[in-house]
Amino acid sequence: MKMSEVLLVALPSILVLLGYYRYDIPFAIKTESKISKVALPIVLMDTIPVAVSNPQMEKTTKREIKNTMITPAFIDNSYAAFKEAVGFKESRGKYLSINTLGYMGKYQFGMETLRVLGIYDSILFMNSPDLQEGVFDANIARNKWILRKDLKKFGGRMINGIPLTESGILAAAHLAGAGNIKKFMRSNGTYIVEDAYGTSIEDYLALFAGYEMSSIVPHPRPKVALKISNKTKIH
Repeated sequence: MKMSEVLLVALPSILVLLGYYRYDIPFAIKTESKISKVALPIVLMDTIPVAVSNPQMEKTTKREIKNTMITPAFIDNSYAAFKEAVGFKESRGKYLSINTLGYMGKYQFGMETLRVLGIYDSILFMNSPDLQEGVFDANIARNKWILRKDLKKFGGRMINGIPLTESGILAAAHLAGAGNIKKFMRSNGTYIVEDAYGTSIEDYLALFAGYEMSSIVPHPRPKVALKISNKTKIH
């Protein structure tokens, strides 16, 4: 046996004695045609986890992330935001929605209310988003007229820990009718009405508080007409 071969065979034992090898983690080294299992040198072991970065993440700055975020529509307290919030609560904003009780459209109107507002064709109503929006505006104007004295008297007060705001009161009137929200306020919150699905006047008072409603003028008998241009008109 050549001296170089002797040294190669003896090298692991020498390194063990010197503390550079441990035999608990095997790996393979190749010597000509033979493969022998020896220990991984301690100096080559990773004893501390190494942080690995994601190149794709490094390419994206905070500014770029901010610019690619989707901002929800109508996040202010405008009347447009109020309408979208009510529509989403009522039907997830779907104009063709009809619930199990027969209430229709984005804002879930019944035929009785539609007839009061001058709408007698439910198919026409369902197939016209403009008409549905006009009906909602007209109904708010009507309820604002019916509740005009109560809005002045109770606006800004608290009942059952809930602030009474104009938008909250009008939303509750949309849910349960102007007469029932009157009874609720005049009974100091002891008269509570829920719809068939368990949503109460108090829920709407809290959920839709604080929106700007000054753009809607109170009207005692508003009627909605669908013009040929498909734009609605309240008169």
